[in-house]
Amino acid sequence: MRRADRLFQIIQILRRTRRPLTADAIAAELETSKRTVYRDIADLMAQRVPIRGEAGIGYVLDEGYDLPPLMLTPDEIEAAVLGAQWVSTQADPALARAAQDLIAKIAAALPDRLRPYVLEPATRMPPRPPAPTPDGLDMARTRAWIHAGRKIRLSYADELGRPSDRVVWPVTVAYFQTVRLLVAWCELRQDFRHFRADRVTAADFLDDRYPSRPAVLRDHWLRGMQAHIQRRRAEDSAPFSPGTGDPTG
Repeated sequence: MRRADRLFQIIQILRRTRRPLTADAIAAELETSKRTVYRDIADLMAQRVPIRGEAGIGYVLDEGYDLPPLMLTPDEIEAAVLGAQWVSTQADPALARAAQDLIAKIAAALPDRLRPYVLEPATRMPPRPPAPTPDGLDMARTRAWIHAGRKIRLSYADELGRPSDRVVWPVTVAYFQTVRLLVAWCELRQDFRHFRADRVTAADFLDDRYPSRPAVLRDHWLRGMQAHIQRRRAEDSAPFSPGTGDPTG
């Protein structure tokens, strides 16, 4: 890797996280020596790049610093285009159109030598199979309500067709190949629940704000999901003991 590319990549690595990163971690990703990282960090600081930290503790990049727009590597372009392709085939119509516009904007802004990475990508998403039933929830409006921290009243039918009415605090939308899920705190269940958009029979977008910030709710949900996954992994890896029953039964 050329030195200029390495300096650029160090900035990119530091931009990914707000926590201090050690020279060891940076060197491992760049496949270089820790001494080289120390020297590169010192050079960046001398060029007034706002990096804080010291050897043995870690380094952080101050907020507010940014590079000129669209200084993208070929791999970053491929990643952006592949992600936009996925969104254009899997997301709701508003996001799908935005993804197509994004690809066009990236292609228009790149220099000629990099434009083939957008117009002739080496990766591609297969077409999305048709959804068995349409969404009963306006996903574009749902995303707006998530950002605003407002409640939604849902009329919902479970997998057996049993109806229920819920007031929920929307947290995030999860996109899968054939279905979309609304993750929300349910006032009825007093817990997080996942609602399939195609099972929503009616939705009333309320003006009421919920007391927690969306980011805080998302953090609680993610921690709960991680704890659940760890428990499942522990259960799956536990040895079978006679007398406790068949763990797969």
